[in-house]
Amino acid sequence: MSGFTENYRRLREAIGASDFDAVLLTSPENIFYVTGFHVGSAIVLATKDAGLFATDFRYAEDAARHIDAMPIYSTVDRPYKQIVNDFLHAHGAHTLAFEGSLRYEDYVNAVADLDAQLVACGSLVTDLRRIKQPFEIERLIAAQRIAEQAFDDILGFIKPGLSERAVALELYNRLIIRGGERLSFSSIVVSGENGSLCHGVPGPRVINPGEFVTLDFGCVSGGYCSDMTRTVAVGEPSDEMRKVYGIVLDAQNAAIAAARPGIVGRDLDAVARKVITDAGYGEFFGHGLGHGLGILVHDTDGASPCNTRVLPEGTVTTIEPGIYLPGKFGVRIEDVVILKCGGCENITKAPKNLIVL
Repeated sequence: MSGFTENYRRLREAIGASDFDAVLLTSPENIFYVTGFHVGSAIVLATKDAGLFATDFRYAEDAARHIDAMPIYSTVDRPYKQIVNDFLHAHGAHTLAFEGSLRYEDYVNAVADLDAQLVACGSLVTDLRRIKQPFEIERLIAAQRIAEQAFDDILGFIKPGLSERAVALELYNRLIIRGGERLSFSSIVVSGENGSLCHGVPGPRVINPGEFVTLDFGCVSGGYCSDMTRTVAVGEPSDEMRKVYGIVLDAQNAAIAAARPGIVGRDLDAVARKVITDAGYGEFFGHGLGHGLGILVHDTDGASPCNTRVLPEGTVTTIEPGIYLPGKFGVRIEDVVILKCGGCENITKAPKNLIVL
């Protein structure tokens, strides 16, 4: 049984334990989760006992090459609404759960056209996706290794006089050359005073000697994302820069040491936040400590100050504290950890000591 077939089995098992008869998946990430097939337009229908995949002419042939756990239907033969209704009738399904990603217009049409009561499926699928299977971990690690190779490459490229945009372009090239299928998100490359922009967009600003450059980037491999951040100095950093870097690193190390199954997301965030606050920089750490990682770069909940849920074994979360001083510089260091019995495994192997280029 392939990993994706197992995910499909787990979905049907969850439907069996729910209050509805069938689920309609429309989001590309959830369709990929149970089929292993990336598609721009498709649906998956499932009950506790059966399911189907339906798409249009553009993807039907390719789908047949990748999906073997469920029958494949094409809208060339029947429109989506007829495929859905035929399936519901065949399996005696009277309640159909839909995803929150369904557009309001599509929901209105579905209410009018489908022979079932529509109900929201809530977090049914995302709860399944929170706990990563071994094959998913393998793909996450493969994506991370590609990102680390690209990071090694880019260290030999960064120098004074280059623009942030030039570094971002070279980083993209290295991620793809090293084997990435695509970027997992738009890379962040910010330097000098732009470093205080947590999600700053690489621009024409030129890197100068004695500045920090923060690189936040990742790629997709096997359908799963990597995500890492490193802050490096171009030329000798100031004492303040070294001090702030050390505080961020201490905060990250403390959080990694505390990460384990059963911890509440906001409590893990609080571990790193306390280190930064005690050092006098609490007001300059304004984002959450981390997020889930998987098929999406922000996949499910993680080490967020807003997350009051327990993080179970098999959770994958980033650990990325930062300090951002407006008009001066910023520092962020990001690793990815898997919560395992007794602690966590840090799958990010890139060095975290302050690199001076």
